[in-house]
Amino acid sequence: MKMTSIKMKRKLDELFARDDWRVSFNRDKDVYRVEWKDSKQGVKINIPNVIAKYERRGDIALEELQFHVSESLKMMNEEHQLEGKEKHIYPVIRATSFPKKTKAGISLAYTEHTAETNIYYALDLGTTYQLIDEKMLNEQGWSYERLKEISLFNIRSLDINPKKDIVAENDFYFIATQDGYDASRILNEAFLEEMKANAVGEVLVAVPHQDVLIIADVKNKMGYDILAQMTMKFFAEGRVPITSLPFAYDERHLEPVFILAKNKPEQ
Repeated sequence: MKMTSIKMKRKLDELFARDDWRVSFNRDKDVYRVEWKDSKQGVKINIPNVIAKYERRGDIALEELQFHVSESLKMMNEEHQLEGKEKHIYPVIRATSFPKKTKAGISLAYTEHTAETNIYYALDLGTTYQLIDEKMLNEQGWSYERLKEISLFNIRSLDINPKKDIVAENDFYFIATQDGYDASRILNEAFLEEMKANAVGEVLVAVPHQDVLIIADVKNKMGYDILAQMTMKFFAEGRVPITSLPFAYDERHLEPVFILAKNKPEQ
């Protein structure tokens, strides 16, 4: 028998039954919400998406949903300190369209990066991370400069073990460790300079989504086409998409490029 929204709502009611949480269901929008009773901060769950996952994977899908929603709610309700947690602060790359404020209206700490990307800052909590906002910085007396320096130092300390593919004589390197900071490795200038030093052709870099960094040593016209198609595919499939445009890397500078079919990029 096909799972209906009402039946799934009842399952979710059981999953998220806690005295300090409130649940609600918007039947018109097919959206289920779990929130803290006191702060009213919460998480929205798209019922049709949950049904699709449940029909494909069964109770495991609901267990994963319960874990991720509970972690998100727990994170909303905790006060986190930056002092003493310096080793757990990392930069995260996001699209320029990414929200600049939290749902509570507090400005997030971020730095402009390229025309396509901004750098946000995250406090790693183990299974998840919390984006750092200006309220946290002000309360703990941290400057943007300190935040940036510490996060960049930490991103340089992460392992980089690219997987290499050769397509039509062009070299493509993929960093995809799934640690949440793959795209952030674009900020490791020492690594980019090393790749540039060893490249035969033109170095292009792409961060289509949060969980991958692509570096291409483009040696012929076909290389541009391949990278463009690859970047668009990754961008469409990414859990946290960033940008479908690759970047030309030269003289420690990243410039977004539009790649025209069978041509060099126009900047």
